[in-house]
Formats: sequence, C-alpha cells, structure tokens
Amino acid sequence: MELKIEKGRPADISDRLPKEIKVYDYLDGLGIEYDRVDHAAYDTMKDCTATDELLGVGTVKNLLLCNSQKTEFYMLLMPADKKFKTKELSKQIGSARLSFASGELMEELLDITPGSLTILGLINDSDKRVRLLIDRDVMQSEYIVAHPCINTSSLKIKTDDIMKVFLPSLKRDPIFVELFGED
Repeated sequence: MELKIEKGRPADISDRLPKEIKVYDYLDGLGIEYDRVDHAAYDTMKDCTATDELLGVGTVKNLLLCNSQKTEFYMLLMPADKKFKTKELSKQIGSARLSFASGELMEELLDITPGSLTILGLINDSDKRVRLLIDRDVMQSEYIVAHPCINTSSLKIKTDDIMKVFLPSLKRDPIFVELFGED
C-alpha cells in the first residue's frame, strides 16, 4: 500500500469500523482539522516509522496502565523514543505498583484493541475512568499523531487543538508528568 497524506476523513467509509467513523464525526463536529494516512495495521512503534517520516512528526507512545487492584486506570502519552520506567511514574502520580492494563480492559474502558491505543479513544470513556497523563516533552511538538481508534490509519492533529478544543470538549484535564527513562 502506497502511503499518502489525505485531508480529513475518508470519502468512502463503507469499509471503516463504527469506532473509527465516530472519531472522524467527533473531530469534524469540533472543527478540528487533521491529515490522515491510511496504512497496514501497525503493531509496534517501529511500524510507524514510514508514516512518521511522511507526516513529518513522530507518533506518540500510548500506554494504558492500572494499579494492582485494577481500580485506577491511566493513559500515558510519551515520546516514542523514551523508555518507560514504572517506578519513575508511580512516584509522580502517587500510585504504587503500576502495570500494563490487559487488552480486555482496554476494550472495556475505551473500545480499543491493543496496538490502537490513542488519546482519541477518550471519547469512548464517558464514565471518565481513565486518567490522562502526558509527558511534558509531548507538548514540545506542534502536532500529535494518533490513531482513530484503529491502527490502520494515523491522524496528524495540532497539539493545540487536542489541548484547547478536544480535551475541554470531554471535560478532561491532563496530568503532566516528566519522564526521563532512568531507574
């Protein structure tokens, strides 16, 4: 499949999943502009390289975390090139024993399957069970690249639109953290 940048939603949505269309509808309803690249399913950060180069911005690493009791949930956005250290984050948010949430929890909480986790999935968390954590370095980029709840497309969205339009529309206030990838 040849990668190319398209403006906005696909013209033909007949083969798109309802959760993907819901993202386009939501962004369009807010007046948020975005570029889109359709591609084969991406399962790893390395898979994103060609799309990142085409869009001129790196994909953000998204992690769904939970406490050991599975009562507190966190979506962490961080630069893809940083190493994630549980201990480092736990100290900052006051939650011990963080671990990766299961694929089942990801689907239950955000209607997203592993490999497709995205900040845009917060539109599916009407109960606000997932707290948003953003590494401050993510804010240094003019754009954020995110999947529309499926890992066969990537959207390039202005960071300001995410922070000043998208998140306020969901009544979400992110918690900013500083990760260094150190022990």
